[in-house]
Amino acid sequence: MRFLFVITLFFSISVNVSARQKHYDFNARCREAYDAVMQLRLDAGRALLEEEKRSDPDNLIPYFIDNYIDFFTLFFNEDPAQYARQRKFRATRLELMAEGPKGSPYHLYTQAVIKFQWAMVKVKFSEKWDATWEIRKAYFTLKDNQKKFPQFLPNNMIIGSMQTVFGTIPEGYKWITNILGLRGSIKQGMQLLQSVIDSNDPTAAIFREESYYYYCYLKLFIENKPEQLWQFIRQKQLDIRNNYLFALMVANLSLNDQKAEQGIRILTERNHSREYATIHYHDYVMGLLKLERQDADAITYLERFVREFRGKFYVKEALQRLSWAYYLKGDAATASKYRAMVLQRGNQETDADKQAQKEAKNGKWPNPLLLRARLMSDGGFYQQALNLLLDKRANDFATVEEKLEFAYRLARIYDEMGQDDNAIRLYETTVKLGSNRPEYFAARSALQLGYIYEKSGNSTKARQSFQACMDMEGHDYKNSLDQRAKSGLLRLDGK
Repeated sequence: MRFLFVITLFFSISVNVSARQKHYDFNARCREAYDAVMQLRLDAGRALLEEEKRSDPDNLIPYFIDNYIDFFTLFFNEDPAQYARQRKFRATRLELMAEGPKGSPYHLYTQAVIKFQWAMVKVKFSEKWDATWEIRKAYFTLKDNQKKFPQFLPNNMIIGSMQTVFGTIPEGYKWITNILGLRGSIKQGMQLLQSVIDSNDPTAAIFREESYYYYCYLKLFIENKPEQLWQFIRQKQLDIRNNYLFALMVANLSLNDQKAEQGIRILTERNHSREYATIHYHDYVMGLLKLERQDADAITYLERFVREFRGKFYVKEALQRLSWAYYLKGDAATASKYRAMVLQRGNQETDADKQAQKEAKNGKWPNPLLLRARLMSDGGFYQQALNLLLDKRANDFATVEEKLEFAYRLARIYDEMGQDDNAIRLYETTVKLGSNRPEYFAARSALQLGYIYEKSGNSTKARQSFQACMDMEGHDYKNSLDQRAKSGLLRLDGK
């Protein structure tokens, strides 16, 4: 009897110990929570995760998805107080993920994604070196996981995205990737990402909409294929009404592809239920889109953004746009007030913020006619912008800078309207006269020439134009223009 009692007790303990082992179970409730979080219905997602934690305390997936919630709130809203409270969860979650079974592909994958997401957050809080090393750790953790579990397609989603971006790093920053051992290729990276999108594998299906998010941004900003981007969005029927993350993404892509009308419609018609997170970035995007359409309430959105946003990215640009809006209204006092604030708030991490700071310091106001033409053209209102400039000549403008901008603005309008011959002529004039000046007009003209020649199949001239863009020094938007030109060269090389 004593022997039977000991055996029974032993098996009871063994079963209890086994039941308490940590594991990764991306079950139906976790998938529902993940989908809610990816739509920015963060409270709904959080409630489901808490249910799962109570039901199965040893399932690590809810804690993994918790990191997405922190990522979205910190990345978009950049609240330093919230960052101070939540940054400790990075280490806690990594420790938790490490407790799971090493025989699961989620063991290394979850750790890599947590590192990757915190790297993006650290960039927003000016911890660039920490972010860079975090990216390296994430990358090599994923590479290890890829070797162990080559059929686990979520690896490809993040590795592919990272490799695509690594391949476009401008020459001036190449030493960073060399030191860190990071290698990139647009072609290989996009193929890896495409493998996730096209797969019928059940695990890939869990992350499919996340893969769409990476794909769309890379398709526009790296591959420069806007037609394919919009075709993809239509084909996949992305839910831009009930998925707030997709609505923000497509509105931002619209902002960057001269489609202000479309971007405004998407943000206006999305589901405005209170279940969605408050994202201050929304007001920034909507404000810029409405300013391009010359809507009076652009000011309302931009003022709310600079009032309620606690971060530093985009602030100088938003203040600059506010100063422009009041300047064009004829309210010089308020325009000057916001221009002065440019020097006091935000940071200069983005090229747009750098340019806003530079303009505020030099004290010069843009030519109002050219400014209106710029905003309209940037928003895709090409005919209206062209009507402003058609009866003007270079000699109608007082300074070399204004003459250059006039040629460049006309070139961009003709370019977007498909009048390549007129665009090429004016782009070439801008490059010839402005290549040694601090304005970005000549470098951007060279980049646009590269795009025109690339599209027409003239790879020799395209290569010359992209290289000319990269060779120009000391101008506004240098980093972003170099990255786009580098992407063009890599595409021409089939890399």
